[in-house]
Amino acid sequence: MRILITNDDGINAPGLEVMEAIARDVAGPDGEVWTVAPAFEQSGVGHCISYVHPTLVSRLGAYRYTTEGTPADCVLAAIHEILKDSKPDLILSGVNRGNNAAENVLYSGTIGAALEGALQGVPSIALSQYFGPENLQLDDPFEAALHHGAETVRTLLDHGHWDEEDYRVFYNVNFPPVAASQVKGRRVARQGYRRGTHFSAQPHAAPNGRRFVWITGGSQHNPTAPDSDAQANLDGYISITPLRADLTAHDLLSDLKARLE
Repeated sequence: MRILITNDDGINAPGLEVMEAIARDVAGPDGEVWTVAPAFEQSGVGHCISYVHPTLVSRLGAYRYTTEGTPADCVLAAIHEILKDSKPDLILSGVNRGNNAAENVLYSGTIGAALEGALQGVPSIALSQYFGPENLQLDDPFEAALHHGAETVRTLLDHGHWDEEDYRVFYNVNFPPVAASQVKGRRVARQGYRRGTHFSAQPHAAPNGRRFVWITGGSQHNPTAPDSDAQANLDGYISITPLRADLTAHDLLSDLKARLE
């Protein structure tokens, strides 16, 4: 198996080392693990692509490349240039430093890479490690992802739903903010929503008088619906959420047609 890994935290991020270990386990001794990751941190860029300027691609070693672009750029560079003669069998994005559950899905570059992989027709999985007081002080806060990542990926490959629809399904996996030994299992969950918290902007005045803002996040530990991803994570479970790029509100189409047509 040929696996492509990428992330949004950058080529030197500790979570990428965890992903390399997961990918090598899944690929097996006869497999290949290729890394194409951003040269600099690209957190929060979503599915952005560098459409209006070229993106520098640099070879760092055998099977290892970096781009001065977004996670989605990395996937495009890998499929259409670096691996153009040997398309990957699987794309793994992450392991992200922090969760990509609930509304974070909409901002995440980690998710954006997996989404692009699905649009390119490659099975794709995004993996993220939730942080909290129970795992932040561990020697390795990615411990849950490291110990349970390969098994989770293999289970998805063997038993997940992989289609060839126009907007192919891809998967969002979040590991709970606990030690590996405290992980209770896996839960298939919908994307949640954290009420009472959101991204915001804090004003800042520079010494020269210019005005700036810092974009700030909200609490990541607000409860969400019981059957949703973030709540599963806070309850100690690995969440698995099937996603598609189709943003149509399908549940409203019939009623809206009756009202407007």
